[in-house]
Amino acid sequence: MIDAFWRAAVYCVHPRVIALSFLPLLLMVGAALGLGYFFWDPLVQWLAGWLDAWPVWASVWQSLEGWGWGAAKDYVAPLVVIVCLAPVVVIVALLVVALLATPALVSLVAQRRFPALERKRGGSWWLSLAWSLGSALLALVALLLSMPLWLIPPLVLVLPPLIWGWLTYRVMAFDALAEHASAEERAELLRRHRVALLVMGVVSGFLGAAPAIVWASGILFVAAFMVLVPLGIWIYTLVFVFSSLWFIHYCLAGLERLRAEQVPPARGAELSPAPQEQPAVPLAAAVPPPLLEAGSDR
Repeated sequence: MIDAFWRAAVYCVHPRVIALSFLPLLLMVGAALGLGYFFWDPLVQWLAGWLDAWPVWASVWQSLEGWGWGAAKDYVAPLVVIVCLAPVVVIVALLVVALLATPALVSLVAQRRFPALERKRGGSWWLSLAWSLGSALLALVALLLSMPLWLIPPLVLVLPPLIWGWLTYRVMAFDALAEHASAEERAELLRRHRVALLVMGVVSGFLGAAPAIVWASGILFVAAFMVLVPLGIWIYTLVFVFSSLWFIHYCLAGLERLRAEQVPPARGAELSPAPQEQPAVPLAAAVPPPLLEAGSDR
């Protein structure tokens, strides 16, 4: 796992990997700008009106104005919208990287490190899409059901990373093995390395917390919001590109070891035939005839 980690980190500075990290960014930023242009202001205004309708929030606004923080009211609704949209952005970034960038990353790693590994193509692109969407739906359901538990301080640091880790390992491991492993080999590797893959997914989930800091800065520095939010999305994609490389190195190395275990020891080496037993030679025939006596006829 550590070996695959540092290999993935080294691959992240490869020009092709950097270019692949910008492809999902361009798609997501374009979609975000288009949706934000049409829906951002109506959504923020609707949420602000909904909050003002609650008497509890009215007292909160009065308290903030008494403390000299009356302007904070203008940031609450955008902050709530961003917090609610952050999980959606994370899942979309993960799916975009898995469906668009991971196949190219698999080809890159296989070409440079595993050129002799046979491609059995146990998973098609459509199967990968169905697997990713199904896993994402289960993760969203788990997030919604676990939200009340987030109010308990220890659980808010445990449950979301576990859910993100489970989703990351499900999607990344499947796509890493889709091209080279058969369905049986993929199931065996996922069963054998389940714990290690989940740990890798959880670590990737914690690494994904970095863009949240950038998004928070965008809220505090509204003038730079349009710059910091795309930067946060790119960091999301870069984190998932690194995670994809991490899973690719680990899974392909595990597949190589699995196939080596399945090869019989004598395969590839022809056994030399057993030496045939020579027939016994009579002792008399083995002794050379005596030399002819001198003077005898030749």
